[in-house]
Order: sequence, then structure tokens, then C-alpha cells
Amino acid sequence: MKTGKLIMVVPAVLAMSLGLINVSFAETPVVQIHPNFQPDPLTLQGTSGGPHSSKCGNISTTPNQVIDVTQPLPYLRLTAESSGQPTLTIDGPGGHFCVLADSYSGGKPEISGYWQKGKYSLYVGELSQRQYTYTLSISQQKKK
Repeated sequence: MKTGKLIMVVPAVLAMSLGLINVSFAETPVVQIHPNFQPDPLTLQGTSGGPHSSKCGNISTTPNQVIDVTQPLPYLRLTAESSGQPTLTIDGPGGHFCVLADSYSGGKPEISGYWQKGKYSLYVGELSQRQYTYTLSISQQKKK
């Protein structure tokens, strides 16, 4: 009898766990980016930082945002801005990137250039232990 109950419990627990995993991924917003998208810049907001310590600051365990680049783009620029010290971690088809603020970008983490087709997970991190409201700007316009 005990063995029979265990066999029924394990699949139920596994199914509940998988359901929770799917919910957390389903909560991450996905934005499609295609040539000549409007409005440009596209701005997104959320909360930076999180419980996971990384080489790119403190980040959340799930992406703050996922962008789906539908076609290769010769130029795309992402800029994160907050009251704190934001960072930007990007996982995508081209690899894993950590973007920190510098004087060229006006003290904001910014990355620009060619983006290949695919899905990119974006983590807006924070160098301090705090969390801040951030604005993520996505543009196809080059800086002037």
C-alpha cells in the first residue's frame, strides 16, 4: 500500500512543480522587435536588482524582459536607466553579455550594434543591494 501511494504522489508533485516553472516563465513579458518598430524608442519599465549575485550586479532569477528580434537588425540600442547603479545582462543567440555604465553612455548601461534574429533574455541588475524602478529604452536610432 505505501508503495502505491508513493507512486501516485511523485507524478502529482512533479506535475505541480512543472506547472510552477511554466507560470514563472509565462510571467516574463516578451516583446517582438522588428525593423522600423514604432514607437521608437520603445520604453519598458520594471524593478531592477534581485536576490541572485552575479558578476554583473544583483539580478532576478528570471529575466525582467525577453525580446524576440524577428529579423537581423543592422543596428539596435538598449539603454537602462534608474536612480541606482543599474547593469544590463543579456543572454541571447550571440552569447552572454554584461553591460556596465561608462562615461560614453552618460553613466547608463548601454549596448548597441548588430543584433541577430532570436530571443534575448534581459536582466536589469543593480550594483547595490537595493532595488529601483528602471526604464529600458530600445531604439533603432543612432545617438547624435
